[in-house]
Amino acid sequence: MAGKTRLSARTVATAKPGRYGDGRGLWLVVSETGARKWVFRFTFGGRVTEMGLGNAAVSLAAARDKADEARKLVVSGINPIEARREAVRIAAGKPTFGQCADSLLEAKSSEWRNEKHRAQWRMTLVEYAKPLREMPVDQVDTEAVLGVLQPIWQAKPETASRLRGRIESVLDAARAKGHVARNEANPARWRGHLDTLLPKRQKLTRGHHAAMAFDDVPEFIGRLRNREAMAALALEFLILTAARSGEVLGARWNEIDVDAKVWTIPATRMKAGREHRVPLSDKALAILEMLAEARTGEFVFPGQRPGKQLSIMALGMVLRRMKAEAVTVHGFRSAFRDWCGNETHFPRELAETALAHVIGDKAEQAYRRGDALEKRRALMAAWANHCEPALVANLISLKTRM
Repeated sequence: MAGKTRLSARTVATAKPGRYGDGRGLWLVVSETGARKWVFRFTFGGRVTEMGLGNAAVSLAAARDKADEARKLVVSGINPIEARREAVRIAAGKPTFGQCADSLLEAKSSEWRNEKHRAQWRMTLVEYAKPLREMPVDQVDTEAVLGVLQPIWQAKPETASRLRGRIESVLDAARAKGHVARNEANPARWRGHLDTLLPKRQKLTRGHHAAMAFDDVPEFIGRLRNREAMAALALEFLILTAARSGEVLGARWNEIDVDAKVWTIPATRMKAGREHRVPLSDKALAILEMLAEARTGEFVFPGQRPGKQLSIMALGMVLRRMKAEAVTVHGFRSAFRDWCGNETHFPRELAETALAHVIGDKAEQAYRRGDALEKRRALMAAWANHCEPALVANLISLKTRM
């Protein structure tokens, strides 16, 4: 019989053989032997179909919940029977979030221009996402994602934002491989989801790299030259060239033209993906001359391990040992830019080009074909003169530092 009223627990327990409707597609079917089962009756693709929801061990309330979930799938255009089969297939060989993250890192490694990008992706997905790594990837839900984002969302907004995007990428990749049901929304999605649970980025204070005042740079370099370490040489070269740490640490000898006094950084190692020429001041060339005498491989600033470049951590360690923890390595680029704007008459565009910043829109870039190398040579020479410590007599010469 097709009852139009909702069932009761008593009816379920005492019903005689037949079919009993609870409404909205949920039916109780009692066989001649007295066995009871629940079915969900629905129309999909023009055909009436029934989906089993369990036997008498499933309570009336639980059966209604299951029917509601199946009904939502039908409304969304998904066959609930196929969705359940897919879930079973996924459960048979379900990887963890950590395994999916490692697979994504391996797959995307060729996209990154330098080792720094690889290290950043790996660090966020290994360290910050550590609570997720042992979870089956299909069990990573909104609560789990918030669990790793909320502790750093205010304190480290830039890192937290990148972490969210990378978690989203891992889960998207897992779905593409069939490890997560296709009908499930990505719990790390920002728009329409996490943006309702976390404060938007523009409402947070976005920190800048702490910079040393440009007037303090000469005294700092004077103290830096008293340190007999490869990292100290690398840091001074970084300051003199206003380059990024990854560009300096990855510098290779075949990029250096001593005669032309130019360091050409290939596009593959530049943030903007464009070749960048750096005019070398006499002070920068003196550092290279010293290093060339003890050259051991392709890297200008080699690390302790053969064939490896100096670690990026080494530069930060120099700052800590010199009690300069309040500033960052990247902040020396800001010191250079502040000096250009406050103390010189060099055009703004020249300073921005020296920092390898992209200037103007695409139309302006199309007409700006030169890189003003010789004009920048004068700029970098002036910066090197500014950086030179005033008390030369108290300094140890460069050659004693090796």
